[in-house]
Amino acid sequence: MRILLIGSGAREHALARALARDPQTERLVVAPGNPGTAQIATNLELDILDGAAVVAAAHQVEADLVIVGPEAPLVAGVADAVRAAGIACFGPGREAARLEGSKAFAKDVMAAAEVPTALAHVCTTLEQVADALDAFGPPYVVKDDGLAAGKGVVVTTDRAAALAHARACLAKSRDDGDPTTAGPPAVVVEEFLDGPEISLFCLCDGRDVVPLDPAQDFKRLGDGDAGPNTGGMGAYSPLSWAPAGLTEEVLERVARPVVAEMARRGTPFVGLLYCGLALTSRGLRVIEFNVRFGDPETQVVLPRLVSSLAQALHAAATGRLELLEPLRWRDDAAVTVVVAAHGYPEQVRTGDEITGVEDADALAGVHVLHAGTATADGALVSAGGRVLSVVGLGPDVPAARAAAYAGVDRIDLAGSQHRRDIAAGR
Repeated sequence: MRILLIGSGAREHALARALARDPQTERLVVAPGNPGTAQIATNLELDILDGAAVVAAAHQVEADLVIVGPEAPLVAGVADAVRAAGIACFGPGREAARLEGSKAFAKDVMAAAEVPTALAHVCTTLEQVADALDAFGPPYVVKDDGLAAGKGVVVTTDRAAALAHARACLAKSRDDGDPTTAGPPAVVVEEFLDGPEISLFCLCDGRDVVPLDPAQDFKRLGDGDAGPNTGGMGAYSPLSWAPAGLTEEVLERVARPVVAEMARRGTPFVGLLYCGLALTSRGLRVIEFNVRFGDPETQVVLPRLVSSLAQALHAAATGRLELLEPLRWRDDAAVTVVVAAHGYPEQVRTGDEITGVEDADALAGVHVLHAGTATADGALVSAGGRVLSVVGLGPDVPAARAAAYAGVDRIDLAGSQHRRDIAAGR
């Protein structure tokens, strides 16, 4: 099939890599893509928030399937425009994408579907935030209600820091012309959830749900989970320690009820439902939903997939998951380590030259995925906060971890940051 993949990050490079190797893929175009995707597919400059432009591009490449990678175009309704043009699209429409676009909306859906999650207060004033913080006590969890590129959550024992984050979120403008986000800015204050976190991706076609293999990511900037939250500094899969039956429990208690509730509301969910979960002392709880493949978990889940990714995504986009054969997985493990730019996640410095990527790619069991990169005067340079994802594969997690860090050690980027403890001891 001919596929148009929307996005430019490491997630899209991981998707492109899997699709380019898929016998079902006849042609792959990535818009706008990055220097890494340009090596395995055709890049196409495109305003990915413009639904009409995406539809025109899909017609241009005669796409049988459009895959929308990032959350922003989904929340902007790009998938609606593609489906209205009669083209199969993997990604939820604007209304369904509110599961990620609004934490308050997600809480409402979970309540209606009786999904286990943290107790929460939706606050529109700093006074409400202060009351909620006092009600829950530390550690304090404060979430921006809207999209924040994975950096809208603060978990801290410092009440002043929690209030400062809430103040910044409430100061944001919500005047984006979208009636689904009308109203004052809001933050969600939640009870703290203890226990390990797990990410489970679920393919959804509006009725049926098919899970992928679980992964675990590392959100904090520094070793030992120190520093601020980021978009993710690394991940690994599989999770040998996860309880038996976990995936089926998530399907029964979380994914299927949510998909059924969205259908009941007349906004069927078609695409990837990312279930961010905590295995607490009181049982399974949902931390958050995303409505697209997670980054960096995609980088470790897809290399382990044996089945056709193109076929699976097309089945979801066309309402045919019930006909999909069970997905097959490699026993091998995968670990990814994110190399971030100087200053990330705050004031990011760009334009620094990157060397050693080819040397890292040449190592056995290693491949490098581009995220915030660009070319300038023939050189590869940094162009964003998270610059590269270095992926290692091996027969088990320690071997995959060693491969990933061997790749990281080949790469040179002035002022770069990365964690040294991704998947340590797993």
